Amino acid sequence: MKVYYSLAEFPKLENAIVTQGTFDGVHAAHKVIISQLKDIAKSTNGQTVLITFDPHPRTILYPDDHGLHLLSTLDEKIELLREQGIDHLLVLPFTQEFSRLSSLQFIRDIIVNGIHTKYLVIGYNHRFGKNREGSFTHLLEYGPAYGFEVIEIAEQDIDKVSVSSTRIRTALDEGDVAQASRYLGRFYSLAGLVIHGREMGKTLGYPTANIQVSDPIKLIPADGVYAVFVWVQNKKYGGMLNIGNNPTIPGKGRSIEVNIFNFSMSIYNQSIRMEFVDKLRDELKFNTLEDLKTQLHKDKLHALKSIDSLSLKSNNEVG
Repeated sequence: MKVYYSLAEFPKLENAIVTQGTFDGVHAAHKVIISQLKDIAKSTNGQTVLITFDPHPRTILYPDDHGLHLLSTLDEKIELLREQGIDHLLVLPFTQEFSRLSSLQFIRDIIVNGIHTKYLVIGYNHRFGKNREGSFTHLLEYGPAYGFEVIEIAEQDIDKVSVSSTRIRTALDEGDVAQASRYLGRFYSLAGLVIHGREMGKTLGYPTANIQVSDPIKLIPADGVYAVFVWVQNKKYGGMLNIGNNPTIPGKGRSIEVNIFNFSMSIYNQSIRMEFVDKLRDELKFNTLEDLKTQLHKDKLHALKSIDSLSLKSNNEVG
Protein backbone atom coordinates (compact mmCIF):
# COMPACT_ATOMS: atom_id res chain seq x y z
CA MET A 1 0.00 0.00 0.00
CA LYS A 2 1.28 3.43 -0.95
CA VAL A 3 0.53 6.30 1.43
CA TYR A 4 0.21 9.96 0.41
CA TYR A 5 -0.21 12.95 2.70
CA SER A 6 -1.40 15.54 0.19
CA LEU A 7 -3.37 15.64 -3.03
CA ALA A 8 -0.31 17.05 -4.82
CA GLU A 9 1.59 13.78 -4.16
CA PHE A 10 -1.15 11.57 -5.56
CA PRO A 11 -0.40 9.95 -8.96
CA LYS A 12 -2.74 9.95 -11.92
CA LEU A 13 -4.50 6.57 -12.06
CA GLU A 14 -6.26 5.14 -15.08
CA ASN A 15 -8.98 3.35 -13.15
CA ALA A 16 -9.36 4.56 -9.55
CA ILE A 17 -11.92 2.74 -7.39
CA VAL A 18 -12.43 5.10 -4.46
CA THR A 19 -14.02 5.31 -1.02
CA GLN A 20 -13.57 7.90 1.70
CA GLY A 21 -14.25 8.42 5.40
CA THR A 22 -12.62 8.52 8.82
CA PHE A 23 -12.45 4.70 9.16
CA ASP A 24 -11.65 4.93 12.87
CA GLY A 25 -10.81 1.45 14.14
CA VAL A 26 -11.24 -0.18 10.69
CA HIS A 27 -13.98 -2.38 12.15
CA ALA A 28 -16.30 -4.96 10.59
CA ALA A 29 -18.66 -2.43 8.96
CA HIS A 30 -15.69 -0.66 7.38
CA LYS A 31 -14.51 -4.01 6.03
CA VAL A 32 -17.84 -4.47 4.21
CA ILE A 33 -17.10 -1.26 2.26
CA ILE A 34 -13.47 -2.22 1.66
CA SER A 35 -14.49 -5.67 0.43
CA GLN A 36 -16.86 -4.12 -2.11
CA LEU A 37 -14.14 -1.69 -3.16
CA LYS A 38 -11.72 -4.56 -3.81
CA ASP A 39 -14.33 -6.62 -5.66
CA ILE A 40 -15.01 -3.76 -8.08
CA ALA A 41 -11.30 -3.14 -8.59
CA LYS A 42 -10.76 -6.82 -9.37
CA SER A 43 -13.63 -6.98 -11.88
CA THR A 44 -12.61 -3.74 -13.64
CA ASN A 45 -8.84 -4.15 -13.44
CA GLY A 46 -8.72 -1.02 -11.27
CA GLN A 47 -6.77 0.16 -8.24
CA THR A 48 -8.32 0.75 -4.82
CA VAL A 49 -8.03 4.19 -3.25
CA LEU A 50 -9.10 5.10 0.27
CA ILE A 51 -9.29 8.75 1.31
CA THR A 52 -9.16 9.57 5.01
CA PHE A 53 -8.39 12.64 7.12
CA ASP A 54 -5.93 13.78 9.76
CA PRO A 55 -6.66 15.03 12.31
CA HIS A 56 -10.14 13.65 12.88
CA PRO A 57 -12.65 16.23 11.53
CA ARG A 58 -14.37 16.64 14.89
CA THR A 59 -11.20 18.03 16.48
CA ILE A 60 -11.27 20.90 13.96
CA LEU A 61 -15.03 21.42 13.75
CA TYR A 62 -15.51 21.32 17.53
CA PRO A 63 -12.17 22.40 19.07
CA ASP A 64 -13.68 22.95 22.53
CA ASP A 65 -15.17 19.48 22.68
CA HIS A 66 -12.58 17.30 24.39
CA GLY A 67 -14.82 14.24 24.64
CA LEU A 68 -13.65 12.57 21.43
CA HIS A 69 -11.52 9.46 21.90
CA LEU A 70 -10.38 7.41 18.93
CA LEU A 71 -10.06 3.67 18.45
CA SER A 72 -6.95 4.04 16.31
CA THR A 73 -4.15 6.54 15.95
CA LEU A 74 -3.19 7.53 12.41
CA ASP A 75 -0.25 5.10 12.42
CA GLU A 76 -2.49 2.29 13.67
CA LYS A 77 -5.12 3.06 11.04
CA ILE A 78 -2.51 3.00 8.29
CA GLU A 79 -1.33 -0.45 9.37
CA LEU A 80 -4.89 -1.77 9.66
CA LEU A 81 -5.70 -0.56 6.15
CA ARG A 82 -2.45 -2.05 4.86
CA GLU A 83 -3.61 -5.40 6.25
CA GLN A 84 -6.86 -4.99 4.28
CA GLY A 85 -4.95 -4.84 1.00
CA ILE A 86 -5.72 -1.25 -0.08
CA ASP A 87 -3.54 -0.12 -3.01
CA HIS A 88 -3.45 3.64 -2.30
CA LEU A 89 -4.17 5.55 0.91
CA LEU A 90 -4.57 9.32 0.70
CA VAL A 91 -4.43 11.10 4.08
CA LEU A 92 -5.79 14.60 3.56
CA PRO A 93 -5.00 17.30 6.15
CA PHE A 94 -8.31 18.36 7.68
CA THR A 95 -8.20 22.11 8.33
CA GLN A 96 -10.75 24.88 8.85
CA GLU A 97 -10.27 25.82 5.21
CA PHE A 98 -10.84 22.24 4.09
CA SER A 99 -14.00 22.03 6.22
CA ARG A 100 -15.50 24.90 4.24
CA LEU A 101 -15.38 23.04 0.92
CA SER A 102 -18.88 22.61 -0.47
CA SER A 103 -20.01 19.17 -1.61
CA LEU A 104 -19.59 20.28 -5.24
CA GLN A 105 -16.06 21.56 -4.59
CA PHE A 106 -15.15 18.30 -2.86
CA ILE A 107 -16.44 16.25 -5.79
CA ARG A 108 -14.84 18.45 -8.44
CA ASP A 109 -11.47 19.22 -6.80
CA ILE A 110 -10.75 15.94 -5.03
CA ILE A 111 -12.88 13.08 -6.36
CA VAL A 112 -12.63 14.13 -10.03
CA ASN A 113 -9.63 16.39 -10.69
CA GLY A 114 -7.47 15.07 -7.85
CA ILE A 115 -8.13 11.32 -7.96
CA HIS A 116 -9.67 10.82 -11.44
CA THR A 117 -12.27 8.52 -9.88
CA LYS A 118 -14.06 5.94 -12.03
CA TYR A 119 -16.12 4.30 -9.27
CA LEU A 120 -16.98 5.83 -5.89
CA VAL A 121 -18.10 3.38 -3.19
CA ILE A 122 -19.86 4.79 -0.10
CA GLY A 123 -21.88 3.62 2.88
CA TYR A 124 -25.65 4.12 2.76
CA ASN A 125 -25.66 7.07 5.21
CA HIS A 126 -22.48 8.77 4.04
CA ARG A 127 -22.30 12.60 4.23
CA PHE A 128 -19.56 14.96 3.09
CA GLY A 129 -18.73 18.59 2.33
CA LYS A 130 -19.48 21.77 4.31
CA ASN A 131 -22.02 21.15 7.07
CA ARG A 132 -22.30 17.55 5.79
CA GLU A 133 -24.49 18.83 2.96
CA GLY A 134 -23.29 16.22 0.45
CA SER A 135 -25.20 12.94 0.16
CA PHE A 136 -25.76 9.98 -2.13
CA THR A 137 -28.28 12.12 -4.02
CA HIS A 138 -25.61 14.76 -4.73
CA LEU A 139 -23.24 12.11 -5.99
CA LEU A 140 -25.85 10.57 -8.27
CA GLU A 141 -26.53 14.02 -9.67
CA TYR A 142 -22.90 14.94 -10.34
CA GLY A 143 -21.46 11.52 -11.17
CA PRO A 144 -22.60 11.28 -14.82
CA ALA A 145 -21.52 14.86 -15.53
CA TYR A 146 -18.02 14.20 -14.18
CA GLY A 147 -17.60 10.68 -15.54
CA PHE A 148 -17.71 8.49 -12.43
CA GLU A 149 -20.17 5.88 -11.19
CA VAL A 150 -21.49 5.86 -7.63
CA ILE A 151 -22.10 2.60 -5.74
CA GLU A 152 -23.86 2.79 -2.40
CA ILE A 153 -23.50 -0.13 0.03
CA ALA A 154 -27.01 -1.28 0.89
CA GLU A 155 -28.29 -0.48 4.38
CA GLN A 156 -28.84 -4.14 5.24
CA ASP A 157 -25.27 -5.03 4.21
CA ILE A 158 -23.87 -2.50 6.72
CA ASP A 159 -26.42 -3.06 9.47
CA LYS A 160 -26.18 -6.86 9.46
CA VAL A 161 -22.74 -6.66 11.07
CA SER A 162 -24.28 -4.62 13.94
CA VAL A 163 -21.10 -2.57 14.38
CA SER A 164 -20.28 1.11 14.67
CA SER A 165 -17.36 3.03 16.11
CA THR A 166 -19.75 4.42 18.73
CA ARG A 167 -20.73 0.92 19.91
CA ILE A 168 -17.09 -0.09 20.19
CA ARG A 169 -16.21 3.06 22.15
CA THR A 170 -19.13 2.42 24.51
CA ALA A 171 -17.98 -1.16 25.13
CA LEU A 172 -14.45 0.02 25.92
CA ASP A 173 -15.72 2.83 28.17
CA GLU A 174 -17.55 0.13 30.12
CA GLY A 175 -14.49 -2.12 30.24
CA ASP A 176 -16.12 -4.76 28.05
CA VAL A 177 -13.02 -5.43 25.96
CA ALA A 178 -14.28 -8.88 24.94
CA GLN A 179 -17.33 -7.31 23.27
CA ALA A 180 -15.13 -4.66 21.65
CA SER A 181 -12.96 -7.43 20.23
CA ARG A 182 -16.00 -9.14 18.73
CA TYR A 183 -17.04 -5.87 17.08
CA LEU A 184 -13.54 -5.18 15.79
CA GLY A 185 -12.73 -8.70 14.67
CA ARG A 186 -9.46 -8.45 16.59
CA PHE A 187 -8.18 -7.45 20.04
CA TYR A 188 -8.35 -3.77 20.90
CA SER A 189 -4.80 -2.54 21.34
CA LEU A 190 -2.97 0.24 23.11
CA ALA A 191 0.64 1.25 22.50
CA GLY A 192 2.92 3.44 24.54
CA LEU A 193 6.36 4.21 25.85
CA VAL A 194 7.71 2.41 28.94
CA ILE A 195 8.59 5.03 31.56
CA HIS A 196 9.98 4.90 35.09
CA GLY A 197 7.52 4.44 37.95
CA ARG A 198 7.73 3.94 41.71
CA GLU A 199 8.61 0.25 41.30
CA MET A 200 6.08 -0.87 43.92
CA GLY A 201 5.15 -3.83 41.71
CA LYS A 202 8.68 -5.16 41.96
CA THR A 203 8.44 -4.94 45.77
CA LEU A 204 5.29 -7.05 45.64
CA GLY A 205 6.86 -9.61 43.32
CA TYR A 206 4.93 -8.42 40.26
CA PRO A 207 7.16 -5.89 38.47
CA THR A 208 5.26 -3.67 36.05
CA ALA A 209 6.08 -1.56 33.03
CA ASN A 210 4.50 1.88 33.36
CA ILE A 211 3.03 2.97 30.03
CA GLN A 212 2.82 6.50 28.68
CA VAL A 213 0.32 6.78 25.81
CA SER A 214 1.47 9.57 23.52
CA ASP A 215 -1.77 10.32 21.64
CA PRO A 216 -4.08 12.31 23.97
CA ILE A 217 -7.27 11.27 22.19
CA LYS A 218 -6.53 7.55 21.95
CA LEU A 219 -9.31 5.75 23.84
CA ILE A 220 -8.14 4.08 27.05
CA PRO A 221 -10.55 1.42 28.39
CA ALA A 222 -12.29 1.80 31.75
CA ASP A 223 -10.32 1.48 34.96
CA GLY A 224 -9.74 -2.10 36.03
CA VAL A 225 -7.49 -5.13 35.70
CA TYR A 226 -7.23 -6.90 32.34
CA ALA A 227 -5.70 -10.01 30.81
CA VAL A 228 -3.57 -8.88 27.88
CA PHE A 229 -1.12 -9.95 25.24
CA VAL A 230 2.00 -7.78 25.21
CA TRP A 231 4.13 -7.22 22.12
CA VAL A 232 7.77 -6.39 22.86
CA GLN A 233 10.26 -6.23 19.99
CA ASN A 234 7.91 -8.25 17.76
CA LYS A 235 7.53 -11.02 20.34
CA LYS A 236 4.22 -11.79 22.11
CA TYR A 237 3.90 -12.41 25.85
CA GLY A 238 0.99 -12.90 28.21
CA GLY A 239 0.36 -10.36 30.92
CA MET A 240 -2.05 -8.54 33.22
CA LEU A 241 -2.61 -4.82 33.04
CA ASN A 242 -4.01 -2.30 35.51
CA ILE A 243 -5.64 0.99 34.54
CA GLY A 244 -6.55 3.33 37.39
CA ASN A 245 -5.48 5.28 40.43
CA ASN A 246 -3.99 2.46 42.52
CA PRO A 247 -6.15 3.16 45.61
CA THR A 248 -4.08 0.84 47.83
CA ILE A 249 -0.97 2.93 47.14
CA PRO A 250 -2.15 6.57 47.33
CA GLY A 251 -0.45 9.51 45.67
CA LYS A 252 0.43 7.80 42.43
CA GLY A 253 -2.34 9.19 40.24
CA ARG A 254 -3.97 7.49 37.26
CA SER A 255 -1.61 5.16 35.46
CA ILE A 256 -1.37 2.23 33.07
CA GLU A 257 0.85 -0.61 34.28
CA VAL A 258 1.43 -4.05 32.82
CA ASN A 259 3.01 -7.10 34.42
CA ILE A 260 4.53 -9.19 31.63
CA PHE A 261 4.64 -12.91 32.37
CA ASN A 262 7.96 -14.79 32.09
CA PHE A 263 9.81 -11.59 31.21
CA SER A 264 12.90 -9.98 32.75
CA MET A 265 14.37 -7.58 30.16
CA SER A 266 14.83 -3.85 30.81
CA ILE A 267 12.61 -2.02 28.32
CA TYR A 268 12.64 1.58 29.56
CA ASN A 269 12.07 4.12 26.78
CA GLN A 270 10.88 1.40 24.41
CA SER A 271 7.45 1.33 22.79
CA ILE A 272 5.33 -1.75 23.50
CA ARG A 273 1.79 -2.71 22.51
CA MET A 274 -0.91 -4.34 24.62
CA GLU A 275 -3.88 -6.30 23.23
CA PHE A 276 -6.88 -6.51 25.57
CA VAL A 277 -8.15 -10.08 26.00
CA ASP A 278 -10.62 -9.84 28.88
CA LYS A 279 -11.44 -7.79 31.96
CA LEU A 280 -10.54 -9.62 35.16
CA ARG A 281 -12.05 -7.28 37.74
CA ASP A 282 -12.64 -3.68 38.78
CA GLU A 283 -9.91 -1.79 40.59
CA LEU A 284 -10.13 -2.39 44.35
CA LYS A 285 -8.66 -0.90 47.50
CA PHE A 286 -7.00 -3.41 49.84
CA ASN A 287 -6.36 -3.00 53.56
CA THR A 288 -2.75 -4.17 53.35
CA LEU A 289 -0.07 -4.73 50.71
CA GLU A 290 -0.17 -8.42 51.60
CA ASP A 291 -3.86 -8.51 50.68
CA LEU A 292 -3.00 -6.82 47.38
CA LYS A 293 -0.24 -9.35 46.74
CA THR A 294 -2.69 -12.23 47.36
CA GLN A 295 -5.14 -10.71 44.88
CA LEU A 296 -2.41 -10.21 42.27
CA HIS A 297 -1.66 -13.93 42.48
CA LYS A 298 -5.34 -14.68 41.81
CA ASP A 299 -5.37 -12.16 38.97
CA LYS A 300 -2.39 -13.82 37.32
CA LEU A 301 -4.05 -17.25 37.48
CA HIS A 302 -7.23 -15.77 36.03
CA ALA A 303 -5.28 -14.01 33.26
CA LEU A 304 -3.37 -17.17 32.39
CA LYS A 305 -6.64 -19.10 32.18
CA SER A 306 -8.11 -16.49 29.77
CA ILE A 307 -4.99 -16.49 27.62
CA ASP A 308 -4.62 -20.29 27.61
CA SER A 309 -8.27 -20.75 26.61
CA LEU A 310 -7.66 -18.54 23.56
CA SER A 311 -4.56 -20.50 22.62
CA LEU A 312 -6.48 -23.78 22.92
CA LYS A 313 -9.33 -22.43 20.79
CA SER A 314 -6.84 -21.23 18.17
CA ASN A 315 -5.13 -24.62 18.04
CA ASN A 316 -8.46 -26.43 17.69
CA GLU A 317 -9.47 -24.13 14.81
CA VAL A 318 -6.18 -24.79 13.04
CA GLY A 319 -6.53 -28.54 13.55
